[in-house]
Amino acid sequence: MTGYKHPLEEKDLWSLNPEDRSHRVVPQLVCRWNAECQKVKRAEEKTLYSPKQVPHSEDKDGRAVEESEILIVKNPQKTKEPSLLWALCLTFGPYFLISCLYKIIQDILMFVGPEILRLLIRFVNNSSAPSWQGYFYTALLFICTCVQSLILQKYFHVCFVSGMRLRTAIIGAVYRKALVISSAARRTSTVGEIVNLMSVDAQRFMDLITYINMIWSAPLQVVLALYFLWQNLGPSVLAGVAVMVLMVPVNAVIAMKTKTYQVAQMKSKDNRIKLMNEMLNGIKVLKLYAWELAFKDKVSEIRESELRVLKKAAYLGAMSTFTWVCAPFLVALSTFTVYVLIDEHNVLDAQKAFVSLALFNILRFPLNMLPMVISSMVQASVSLKRLRVFLSHEELQEDSVEHKAVAGCESLVFFLLLLTVHIPEGSLVAVVGHVGSGKSSLLSALLGEMDKLEGTVTVKGWVAYVPQQAWIQNSTLKENIMFGQERRDSWYQCVVDACALRPDLEILPAGDETEIGEKGVNLSGGQKQRVSLARAVYCDRAVYLLDDPLSAVDAHVGKHIFDQVIGPQGLLKDKTRVLVTHGLSYLPQADLILVMVEGQITEMGSYQQLMATEGAFSEFQRTYSAVDHTDNNGETHTYTELYTATVSVYHGCLLEIPGVSTVSKLSQMGKEDKVPSKKAKNPEVGKLTEADKASTGQVKLSVFWAYLKAIGVLLSFISLLLFLAHHLVSLFSNYWLSLWTDDPVVNGTQPNRLMRLGVYGGLGLTQGVAVFGYSLSMSIGGILASRYLHESMLYDVLRSPMSFFERTPSGNLVNRFAKEMDTIDSVIPSIIKMFMGSMFNVMGACVIILIATPLVAIIIPFLGLIYFFVQRFYVASSRQLKRLESVSRSPIYTHFNETLLGTSVIRAFGEQERFIRESDQRVDHNQKAYYPSIVANRWLAVRLEFVGNFIVSFAALFAVIARESLSPGIMGLAISYALQLTASLTWLVRMSSDVETNIVAVERVKEYSDTEKEAEWKQESSSLPPGWPTKGCIDIRGFSLRYRHDLDPAIHNINININGGEKVGIVGRTGAGKSSLTLGLFRIIEAAEGHIFIDGVDIAQLGLHDLRSRITIIPQDPVLFSGSLRMNLDPFDSYSDEEIWRALEYSHLKSFVSSLPNKLSHECSEGGENLSVGQRQLLCLARALLRKTQILVLDEATAAVDMETDNLIQSTIRSQFEDCTVLTIAHRLNTIMDYTRVLVLDKGETAEFDSPSSLIAQRGAFYKMARDAGLV
Repeated sequence: MTGYKHPLEEKDLWSLNPEDRSHRVVPQLVCRWNAECQKVKRAEEKTLYSPKQVPHSEDKDGRAVEESEILIVKNPQKTKEPSLLWALCLTFGPYFLISCLYKIIQDILMFVGPEILRLLIRFVNNSSAPSWQGYFYTALLFICTCVQSLILQKYFHVCFVSGMRLRTAIIGAVYRKALVISSAARRTSTVGEIVNLMSVDAQRFMDLITYINMIWSAPLQVVLALYFLWQNLGPSVLAGVAVMVLMVPVNAVIAMKTKTYQVAQMKSKDNRIKLMNEMLNGIKVLKLYAWELAFKDKVSEIRESELRVLKKAAYLGAMSTFTWVCAPFLVALSTFTVYVLIDEHNVLDAQKAFVSLALFNILRFPLNMLPMVISSMVQASVSLKRLRVFLSHEELQEDSVEHKAVAGCESLVFFLLLLTVHIPEGSLVAVVGHVGSGKSSLLSALLGEMDKLEGTVTVKGWVAYVPQQAWIQNSTLKENIMFGQERRDSWYQCVVDACALRPDLEILPAGDETEIGEKGVNLSGGQKQRVSLARAVYCDRAVYLLDDPLSAVDAHVGKHIFDQVIGPQGLLKDKTRVLVTHGLSYLPQADLILVMVEGQITEMGSYQQLMATEGAFSEFQRTYSAVDHTDNNGETHTYTELYTATVSVYHGCLLEIPGVSTVSKLSQMGKEDKVPSKKAKNPEVGKLTEADKASTGQVKLSVFWAYLKAIGVLLSFISLLLFLAHHLVSLFSNYWLSLWTDDPVVNGTQPNRLMRLGVYGGLGLTQGVAVFGYSLSMSIGGILASRYLHESMLYDVLRSPMSFFERTPSGNLVNRFAKEMDTIDSVIPSIIKMFMGSMFNVMGACVIILIATPLVAIIIPFLGLIYFFVQRFYVASSRQLKRLESVSRSPIYTHFNETLLGTSVIRAFGEQERFIRESDQRVDHNQKAYYPSIVANRWLAVRLEFVGNFIVSFAALFAVIARESLSPGIMGLAISYALQLTASLTWLVRMSSDVETNIVAVERVKEYSDTEKEAEWKQESSSLPPGWPTKGCIDIRGFSLRYRHDLDPAIHNINININGGEKVGIVGRTGAGKSSLTLGLFRIIEAAEGHIFIDGVDIAQLGLHDLRSRITIIPQDPVLFSGSLRMNLDPFDSYSDEEIWRALEYSHLKSFVSSLPNKLSHECSEGGENLSVGQRQLLCLARALLRKTQILVLDEATAAVDMETDNLIQSTIRSQFEDCTVLTIAHRLNTIMDYTRVLVLDKGETAEFDSPSSLIAQRGAFYKMARDAGLV
């Protein structure tokens, strides 16, 4: 009731039954599955290990460890796979068996209807029979149909609930597995694939469970039907059976083909989603380089191949629809033909014809279901295999690191060749080395993330870990730091101060209650790094592994953190600390220094010892301390390796990454400061991402219209006509049959039976053609529609401005491209087909009953009203439940995505349990919306079937009353149609609600066409000179821009003039507006006022692609896409190989790339994760060299590389871009000391603008910075 009065909300839902909750369901499955795996393992161990058990290979779990490594080499033959199916059966079987019982009873009751029909027809024919017999039969009919309805609904309920539990269990198991999977195995499946396991495959199982009983119940129904038919028509039934048997192989072939298409389509879909995922993560780079079109074409190409497969599947589908719709008719036709032709005296009377028809109609259902069930099982078996493969991936060796109570000595081997190190308790160990020398790998080994080949690693006490690229969760800042520990306020405040987060908290709109976006989009790199460090410090563990946490922060903040946290006087002074660093200034304070070269520790010792030994280290130190000008107070300006922190490069943020001060850029950018005053700290302000909203109310007609337009109006009209034709013909053919049965019998035969038979056959043929036509036109229409909708959605999303991507979690966008597109591709066309079918069936049945017994006209409107109300009630609730369910689905995947990216952190902190609980809660929350919709379905079905049963009984009753005036043929026709009516009615409501709930997908896909868009990509009448810009003069006049119209400008009133070929450095504290200026230059954000002229052309007049493709930027975060190196450098294929190699040579990557096996076609993995960050940065330099435009913008581009590489890059830029205008946003002031002029920004305004030497002479802001950096 509630659902009808007002749209349902979260609070109206009741909570789940305890036995449906995750924490009950999942462990059952997991424990059964582990038992299965153990069984298989034991079997393997028997075969493999018995002869060569090495004594020390047994560790505390009794698992052979070393052996299992060798085993892979020695054992190519197939071992027995653990069976996931068996585990599932054991877990859910018992409850499920009850449903089988219900099903059997229901199957038997199905056949009571036709039997009563036979008795009724006999009664009408036999005018001497007493009237009470007729009424008794009618009552019996009513009771039987009602009992059958109730039992059927109970059966469905059991099925759906088991389906729901199954889904919960699978999601839970996948989540738990993802937390323990080893890194090698993690690489074999992309994030997209794993998320698909959760979404698509779990759903497949849920769908299958409802049908699975048909596997034995359908044959049972067929057998029973044939038995009754034999009694009725004798041996001529065999003709019908023959036709059915012939149909089966045809469909088997079709099903097999469909399976292969299915697999192909899944593959394309995985690829497409993976690419979309990367595009959304690297969207900022796509925009800066004006590459959207190249990637749009890549996606469209994948999509086209996917649609080709769908089209083939559609042809097959049309074939199978054709065969199945025609099957019952052909069966009836062949049976009647044989029956009439065998023997002159076989008279087709009403009793025989219509009882047979009723039985044939019963047959139709199991035969229709079988192929569906089979294809559903096929899909589920594909899914089962994918799940099994994922669940049997290698797990991390739990024993690769021993947590002992003694600080043992550590020797471990792997990437890192033989190293033996003993780290005493409470010491500070620094690890140094070039990019890619295995520093991070050393820490991974200590965490047990690497596969251990030999040796032991012993760590005393619990570990805290700070990764190189900070991993930030989408929750409040405070929750990110506390990370599930209990609250200790004084300690918390202390940690915040030590990690220099206090100034940031003051700037954030809601203080530490501010919500941080996905992957930390609204924090700058330095802030993320500091939050990540604060999390580790807050946890208070014995051993700290710090992977270059000082890289993304400015020099003096780094010093502050080192002194307050890491150094000899810091918060952690009594803990064991392993610090990977590039900052040479911190080394003298370390107790032990490990120097790494190519995975080996070449030297170790204290700072003094190493300086004395004259090895690689001291040489390294000398080269760079020259650059380093250590101040008397020991502060240096080595700007440590900057890693813009986020996992891979997911960073669509507009934020300057750490500038030269601690104050973060946030509020000033005001990315979410809705309240201009900085003091208002209400948590609402801190909200950032928009949750998926559930739209309410009825689906608007405009949505259906949009879908029709997408199909094409003509095509939709044609399919409607074909539909109508099919149903009219089908009605007429049955009416013809009733006329035939009423033919008078002359001398024991019916004279014109051959004419009757011929017409009957002809009608059947017409029917078949119509069916084929409409199912084909529907499927093709559906494909046209999904092509059009996908194209337009992709275009709309790519045209959206940057601000849109910051507001919308990428999970939502991916969900649109995956789930909603899938619905539009495969679900909607078939559902519309079924809806039309059942609608015409119901109408036809009503017409026939009205013709036969006009008295029913009194009842029908009344029942129609009841039916209508029931339907409205139901649809209102069901639609809203479906929406709530799909909205609560997104958080499951968002959380899962986040977990996958941060597994190493979660494992290092030992927080797996908490994350599992969180995931379970989200799943339960989703099922909470799903369960009521099951119950609502049952409620509806019971009501409707009763309406149907009433119609049947009344048709029978009035037939009994008017038996004098009725011919048995018409009467039989009416009741056999009435028997069908019940099923059609339920089906109709189910379908109409399905159409409504699924068409929501179209609504959600269309919704992005109404969001704001960027300016046009290309201007039609662009009067640009061909080589523009030729000189590269930039003239900025009165320029201001703001991030949102309700905020203060981030930069305002800037007036500068830069001549062609000048080199200009841009400096200023964090938040001074350095990056904002470049964003304005590329029109990522449009100017609020003022203009920028390049070579005298106002850039606001240009198309975005014209502008962005003619100026080049080397961005902060080096973003790569999965694909070949060549594609990453030149997606439009507009340069020759020589040019590309030349660019690589200048960017010092030539030797690296030529050493790769595939050279330029080397595949980069997702986000370029198989290259080090330094190498990615050099690739970005190569991109710039290729484009070689007159204007080059460097956005702190050299921060992620060590000093040596930095010098190389600087020299390349000096030589290659000699005559270009270069704008550099700089951290390391020494890189811009030789520039022509320096622009100093402060709070968004120009503070100073002059040559470096005269600025130092003026002793202003620039002089202070230079002094801090030790350059003066």
